[in-house]
Amino acid sequence: MKFSAFVLLIALSVTIQPVAKAQDPQTAPIAPTAPAATPSPTPTPQPRPTPAPSAEVLPGKGLAQHPFLYCGEWDTRKPEQTMFIIRDGKVVWSYSIPNEEELDDCTQLSNGNIIFARKGKGASEITPDKKIVWNYEAPPHTEVHSAQPIGKDRVLIMQNGNPAKLMLIEKKTGKVVKELELPTRQPDKVHGQFRHIRMTKKGTFLVAHLDLGKVVEYDQNGKEIWSVPAPSAWAAVRLKNGNTLISGNQHGYVREVNPKGETVWEINKDDLPGYPLYTVQEVERLANGNTLINNWSGGLKKADWPVVVQLIEVTPDKKVVWALRDWDTLGPASSTQLLDEPGVPEKGDQQR
Repeated sequence: MKFSAFVLLIALSVTIQPVAKAQDPQTAPIAPTAPAATPSPTPTPQPRPTPAPSAEVLPGKGLAQHPFLYCGEWDTRKPEQTMFIIRDGKVVWSYSIPNEEELDDCTQLSNGNIIFARKGKGASEITPDKKIVWNYEAPPHTEVHSAQPIGKDRVLIMQNGNPAKLMLIEKKTGKVVKELELPTRQPDKVHGQFRHIRMTKKGTFLVAHLDLGKVVEYDQNGKEIWSVPAPSAWAAVRLKNGNTLISGNQHGYVREVNPKGETVWEINKDDLPGYPLYTVQEVERLANGNTLINNWSGGLKKADWPVVVQLIEVTPDKKVVWALRDWDTLGPASSTQLLDEPGVPEKGDQQR
């Protein structure tokens, strides 16, 4: 009897350890470290999502809140992934690419055309009637996840590879008018090197080094003129106030830093009750001072995707004024352009 009680006590004392969730090699970037020689820490498994409020009580007007262009990478529920234009709460235009490509960056120009990145296939420009009028074909073993229109005649891309290259391309001739080779932590691991880069109004290049865990500003000659640590920086945009808005990918943060590198505003994974951040990809500062967050869900099990809010608009005091969750219409969120924002997109007037 004593022996049985002893066995029972041992059995009850065993703690079942949770099994870490495997990340897909196509979506999991290399975790950044400070010095290049330091091994990456093992990523923390994503917890099972807590359902946000039902669609009927989510703040805002759902798909009707803004007209917008929406694209997202890795919608593996389907054989294709699709970018959409939404107006008055309805899909008015869409375009799909094979699922081995990825939709990480998309911008509608003032003439209605759309510039978009497509991973291993490079980058393209498409008209409203779905005609490809410009295309950059990426070389083998490279990836393009960033495509920024610079005026109507040039496109800035970041080509992950060995070496990794920032390239400013003249669309009419295909000529590369500016090329900078940028450092990476592991040159042979191209997928996790970069996502978004942006040319600033001053003509400098603001680069989110995903695998180096920092944001760096380079001059036209490739000289580093400013930097700030930023774990797994997915995107960085220079704001009109001179600060820089950064997204933290799997770390789930949105961070605004001043020119001294000091954090002056920040949202972390669990700062918005009921709206947890999972993988934060593109972020945008709107003209009204609010911030739009693309809350990507690819690091979660597909069975959990439907509870994730894809887009979140927050005020400066972190009040959620729009939370969009519509998995029947849209896929995971990577890059969203609100089409009611003032300014000319190809002139860099929008802060995204």
